[in-house]
Amino acid sequence: MCVGQLGSLLPHVVVPSVLAGFLIAEWHLSGAEAGLLAGSGAAGYMVTVPFLATLTDRIDARKILIAGSAVSALGTLLFGLFAVGLWSGACFNAIAGIGFAGAYMPGLKALTDRLPAGDSSRAVTLYTSSFSFGVGLSFLVSQIVAESRGWRTAFLVTAAGPMVMLAVSLSLRPVHPKPIAGRLLDFVPVFRNTRAMGFILGYGAHCFELYGIRTWLVAFWTFVVLAKGQPHVFTPIVVSVAFSLLAMPASIFGNELALKFGRHRAITLVMFSSALVALLIGFFADSSPWLLLPLLLAYAFTVPADSGALTSGMTMAADPRFRGATMALHSTVGFSLSALGAWAIGVALDLAGGPANPTAWMAAFAVLAAGILLGPAALYWSRARTLQA
Repeated sequence: MCVGQLGSLLPHVVVPSVLAGFLIAEWHLSGAEAGLLAGSGAAGYMVTVPFLATLTDRIDARKILIAGSAVSALGTLLFGLFAVGLWSGACFNAIAGIGFAGAYMPGLKALTDRLPAGDSSRAVTLYTSSFSFGVGLSFLVSQIVAESRGWRTAFLVTAAGPMVMLAVSLSLRPVHPKPIAGRLLDFVPVFRNTRAMGFILGYGAHCFELYGIRTWLVAFWTFVVLAKGQPHVFTPIVVSVAFSLLAMPASIFGNELALKFGRHRAITLVMFSSALVALLIGFFADSSPWLLLPLLLAYAFTVPADSGALTSGMTMAADPRFRGATMALHSTVGFSLSALGAWAIGVALDLAGGPANPTAWMAAFAVLAAGILLGPAALYWSRARTLQA
């Protein structure tokens, strides 16, 4: 399933990868428009995942996984062939996001349905942390192909990735969930589960920060290198790939920290650390790449370090009868704030002078810090409500 997910993720950040170097200039996009284009995939995911993930409580998640992988490949292919501006690009990217909605959380459900009884947090964390490895691969392939063969070819090449997950899903043994009563999109039992809701809302804050920086990472590092007027060994390709690859050990480490010191305590510590690093990057945005690089690598560790702990916490806190619905809400909240994060950073850049202005990057990283600090507030609320009950 982790190998399949690498295939699903191959097209995942192709839009952010080619945004700064190709699409912004070619399509004359403002920061807000670029953020909207990048966030359209998360928006397509957001509106579809409640239905698809909840459906996994009623039918084998493997069936949804097959259909989602095919649609993800189709949306990516259509972007490469026919996108000519903001709205056509956003439409095709949203189709790819709809397909991914049938791949990521249904894939997690397909995995957990086939695991033996007991603590599954390490298996869930391995699956969620391989997400970041896949994103790193997507950054690498997208940028190399775009620079050598053009941005359209990058979409055509990465569109083949979801076929790997399709092949994996076809090899899974069938599992039929136990029948449950009630409406399909009934999230009332999930909203009543305040323990799970704390992790869900915390995941929303995590996704706001994660997709905000993923969308604008290549543009930020391009600014850093160009601002000093000198070539740098750490190109945007190298930095974006390294940033993503560090996320896998970071997520595993964060979950182990949660197992040892308590989930809420570990996640809160990671989120406060991430906010601090973001503010430092913004403050030193006009400094030497050699000063910013270690800060950015530290940020590459703090941003994803809470991911596995949040998602495994959600799966363990979920009522087994409504695990699909809980995963659906978890993913809906997360990707809603993902789309918002990509757009909000673009708006902050526009309002503060544009991506060529160091003050704009200071504002952008301040927005990222503010977003992640909502996570500890959500966990505190959840803990207080659970203790009262």
